[in-house]
Amino acid sequence: MRGGTRAWDDAHLRDPHEAEDKSERVRAMFAAIARRYDLNNRVHSLWRDQAWRRCAVRMAGVRAGDRVLDVACGTGDLTQLFARTEASEVVGVDFTPEMLDLACAKRERLEPRVRARVSYEVGDAMDLRFEDASFDIVSIAFGIRNVQDPGRALREFVRVLRPGGRLVILEFTTPRLAPVRWFNRFYSGWVMPRTATWLSGDTSGAYRYLPRSVETFRSREQMVREMEDAGAGRVRVRDLSLGICACYRGLRV
Repeated sequence: MRGGTRAWDDAHLRDPHEAEDKSERVRAMFAAIARRYDLNNRVHSLWRDQAWRRCAVRMAGVRAGDRVLDVACGTGDLTQLFARTEASEVVGVDFTPEMLDLACAKRERLEPRVRARVSYEVGDAMDLRFEDASFDIVSIAFGIRNVQDPGRALREFVRVLRPGGRLVILEFTTPRLAPVRWFNRFYSGWVMPRTATWLSGDTSGAYRYLPRSVETFRSREQMVREMEDAGAGRVRVRDLSLGICACYRGLRV
């Protein structure tokens, strides 16, 4: 899938979560769109994506001295927001080096006291290198649906959380209100793939995959059950922007 080959074609887009090589396809896709990823996020969320991330930070309830692990951190937007809290350390993990290169470049523009809290490394959400009970907060923003086996990743997130630690997941979902659902389906399924592909110059099929991966992913109820099955308790969900995305929060019990 390198050298310009499409990561996603019609056959694999029927249900991208069923692709046996989904991880490699996702990695190739993000490598292809990394350079314009932030710009597309801002434009096609109508500048709401950072507000959604700020909500996730608030729901995490950061306390002084907390250690935070931000999985599938991408270019580091959520990681940097956590670093501006009272957290003592924020580790960003992603399995696409091209995305982490951009995250590291953005870190250099932070004020020194914030920059000192942030570190980045290549890693797999399904096989974290960290010891059991080593973080107070684990977060993942718009990344759980891109994992080959989300259930395995959720178990890893809970494993590395300390008792009472918070798991925060930000993810797109299907709006409950019919008019919002119809608009979102048209915008995400027809408008965004065309404009985002043009803006990024993408040839990987990324912006056809992204809306399809939302349509075929877990419902809110399924996500809550899977978090609970992984060992997270007291799970609650907050809908954002009329249900276009949702923020899930659970505790390590």
